Amino acid sequence: LEPNIDALTLETQYSKYYLNYTNNLNNTIVGTEFEKNSIEDILKKLDLNNADLRNTAGGYYNHTLYFDNLSSKSIQPQDTLAAAIIKDFQSFENLKNQLTDNALKQFGSGWTWLIVDKTAKLQICSTPNQDNPLMPKQTVTGIPILAIDVWEHAYYLKHLNQRKKYIDAFFNCIDWKKVGEKYEEALKK
Repeated sequence: LEPNIDALTLETQYSKYYLNYTNNLNNTIVGTEFEKNSIEDILKKLDLNNADLRNTAGGYYNHTLYFDNLSSKSIQPQDTLAAAIIKDFQSFENLKNQLTDNALKQFGSGWTWLIVDKTAKLQICSTPNQDNPLMPKQTVTGIPILAIDVWEHAYYLKHLNQRKKYIDAFFNCIDWKKVGEKYEEALKK
């Protein structure tokens, strides 16, 4: 993904943060009612007071989506997703601007999301820490199809405190085909 996202940042994120969330989630759910549930079901049924499960399940899910949507060959959205973007945002440029603005306004660590809400409309929202729009009691709920990691560890090594430069670079690494597939799946749910 160079020169947009540096190898050391992704390597650290994947082999340290993501691995840690994965291992901790697996250890946290062993012997519980969640042991055989999908990650989506765990998040939807989550007791928000269970800080360990909230953090590890959110961290695992959020990073999984983040990594799954990265590509060295980013092309603009196509087909059904492109049509939905035009319908809900009037243009791809408006979508990018709104995602960027939302990510820049996220105070502290967290995530910015492109989601499909219960009416099949695309929406943008942000969540703090490892929360996400699948969890109970979120301001905006829906099925995430794109995640922008705005924790400092996602960009600090390359971009220091310049979150905007990271977000601009991130757009050069989005696998819009994969996001489109996730959109199609979300419409079926």
